[in-house]
Parts: sequence; C-alpha cells; structure tokens
Amino acid sequence: MNRGGQIWKVVALAWLAGLWSVSAGPAVAALEKADKAELKGKYELLNEPSTHVKGKVKLVEFADFYCPHCHHFEEAGLPVLKKEFGDKLEATMVGFPVFRQMLPTPFEMYEQAKTMGKGEEMKKVLFRTIHTDKVKFLDKSLRAVLIKEVGLDPVAFEQGLESGKPIKALEEGKRWGERINLQQTPTLLLDGNIKVTDINPENVKLVIQSILDQDAKKK
Repeated sequence: MNRGGQIWKVVALAWLAGLWSVSAGPAVAALEKADKAELKGKYELLNEPSTHVKGKVKLVEFADFYCPHCHHFEEAGLPVLKKEFGDKLEATMVGFPVFRQMLPTPFEMYEQAKTMGKGEEMKKVLFRTIHTDKVKFLDKSLRAVLIKEVGLDPVAFEQGLESGKPIKALEEGKRWGERINLQQTPTLLLDGNIKVTDINPENVKLVIQSILDQDAKKK
C-alpha cells in the first residue's frame, strides 16, 4: 500500500472509532429510556442521573412549609406511602420556598435539625405550628419551645443557625429545584430523575410499585 493509502486507512479507522464513541452514549440513554417506558402512572422522566438502588425507591419531596398542599401531603399522603412500601421507600424533604414574601426561618430550622439528627421530628413540628396552630412568625422564644419539643439543645441549635450553613443548604435545594424546572409544591423526585407532580397517593404508589416491579423482573 502506498503512503497515501496508509494515511486514508488511518483516517478511516479514526473516523469509525469517533462514530462509535458518539453513538454509544445515545444508545445507552435509549436503553435507559426503554426501561423507564415500562413505568406506570403519571410522571416525567428527566435528563438527570439516576440514584436508584435495587429494591428501594428514593423519594425526595420538594416542599414549602407555608404551603397548605405540602402540609396535607405530610399529614395524609406520605404516611400512606410509608405504610404501603415500608423500608423499600426512603423519603426525604428539600425546602423549596414558593411563598416569596415569607421568612425562611422554618426552612433554616429544618436544615439545622437535620444536621442534629432530628429533621423528621422538626418537619412535623413546623408544619403543625404553621398550619394547625396558625403561627407563622417563629421568634427566638417560640423557636426555643419547638427545639426542646424535638429533643434538641436550644443554645447549640441557635449557634448552628448563626453559622450560615442552614441557609446555604436551603439555597442548594432551591438551585436543585430550579434545575429540574419545579413549578409547584409539593413535587416529588423519585430516584433522582423521575418527577411526579400528580401527588395523589394512588398515582405515586403506581409509579413506585412499577419501579420495584422492574427490579423484580431483573432477578
């Protein structure tokens, strides 16, 4: 083979290698979408990395403490899902303020309580205080009462609030919600890339069960 032929052979091989590397990515993405196509219920598949662990569904609830719908989901929706799926469901909440004129205090309190191992307890107390007790201004004296109720030290808690870390965590959650184009609360994110805005428990159960059913088929 002459020199010119050798050069063209090298170019052709390089082109084929490049074509494979470009087409392999979409092929993998198409395969993942094919798997998700088997899911049931109303949901939106996002272009986000999956956090799925076989046999478990990770549910992230984007919620606003001032939102009555979020309070209703906390009281009537989430308990149904936890009862249905037990330890197959891992549920957490991310604060996402939609009532812009309200103070961020409950979100900061929730974030600080999470770092001290009492996030779930604080979440329940905050929803109750704001929606059942109808108290929306959480001054320091009231905070001390709520902090003691969930079993934490008010002094250490206030020091944590003053550190600025809770507000930074809140900002990170807001950026996350904006990235996935959140339009309402509550919105659920399952396994990192399955967005559910129809939070009727029956719809959410249908989506979650179909994720678990997929795992069962892969055994």
